[in-house]
Amino acid sequence: MDNIQKFLLELGNGFAFVGREYRIEIGSTENFIDMLFYHIRLHCYVVVEVKVAEFESSYAGQVGTYVVAVNHQLKTEKDEPTLGLLVCKSKDDIKAQYALESSSQPLGVSAYELSKLIPENFKGSLPSIDEIESELRKDAEE
Repeated sequence: MDNIQKFLLELGNGFAFVGREYRIEIGSTENFIDMLFYHIRLHCYVVVEVKVAEFESSYAGQVGTYVVAVNHQLKTEKDEPTLGLLVCKSKDDIKAQYALESSSQPLGVSAYELSKLIPENFKGSLPSIDEIESELRKDAEE
């Protein structure tokens, strides 16, 4: 998590760190978003969840729920819809594809869907999954 946070902030593409283990109430339950950023140029929140295991379909539901909660509780009418980024140790492309296609929220898992779900005018302002994965591999080797 430290490496991902450091990497996103070092990109300097407009990420502002809002919080780590950001507390958000959903119904009567207390939940914690791994990392919450605000992208200044895109004018939207970015929910980042990190899993140390292979991608599971339920992770997409968790991130989607956090994205919707942020949209309801933090987003103002001046903000664009919240984006979700799920970083997993590994993934099955087909499983990720099916899980993401079932969601109406803008979510990304590894290299598969992030570039396809982000509107054209947002591309280039967010790091690609390849950049994130490359940085994580580099940090793991150190």
